[in-house]
Amino acid sequence: MSSDPAIAAEPVQRASLRVPTHLGVIMDGNGRWATARGKRRTEGHIEGVKSLRNLVELCINYGVKYLTVFSFSSENWTRPREEVAFIFNLLRRFVASDLQRLIRNNVKVRIIGTRAGLEPSLVRLIDDVEAKTAANTGLVLVVAFNYGAKAEIVEATRHIAREVAAGRMSPDDIGEATIEAALYTAGLPDPDLILRTSGEQRISNFLLWQAAYAEFVFVDEHWPDFNEASFVRVLDTFSQRDRRFGGTGAAQP
Repeated sequence: MSSDPAIAAEPVQRASLRVPTHLGVIMDGNGRWATARGKRRTEGHIEGVKSLRNLVELCINYGVKYLTVFSFSSENWTRPREEVAFIFNLLRRFVASDLQRLIRNNVKVRIIGTRAGLEPSLVRLIDDVEAKTAANTGLVLVVAFNYGAKAEIVEATRHIAREVAAGRMSPDDIGEATIEAALYTAGLPDPDLILRTSGEQRISNFLLWQAAYAEFVFVDEHWPDFNEASFVRVLDTFSQRDRRFGGTGAAQP
């Protein structure tokens, strides 16, 4: 079931689907999925990891080149301490159990967000998974962890300001490319499609700069319930969008 009325209820042919080069996903609803079943919220996060694993495989199989997932917001620190600790430990377990699978599947992992405030052991783990997958040439899996888009833009602005203050750059030299090069996502294409699960219809401080021309699809399924049928319906909706990027002519791919 989807909150977007444009999503088809009937099966669609895979050949008719237009696949985004870069898919961004706000994986929402783990806690609500668990609560609805009388389970602890932490059990929802465990199921959410299974859905992420499945999504990575779907992106590989359908030809998505870049997948950015919102795994932990900088605002999520306000959650109960026990839940935050569980999410962090879940990241460790995900890396431990899936790293070799990611390497075998030629997945390159990039983790974006501030590392300030993270335990040194977690920072070492992040560095390790990025280093061990750096040479891979397949799907680029970008994990937004301890990430907030406003903080990203502030940090980029500070970096540019320091360059100007040091005389290495003139204010007149600053353009969109300057800012993009200073963001966590430097070198990545902007997302074509951003998906949010669990019925919420907001962006929640995710890729604010990068999403300027992204298409948005919101689905009612909680993240642990998101499966291949859901994925195909989302791609079908994206395929029907007329993307003009501010122009009035033929849609661009």
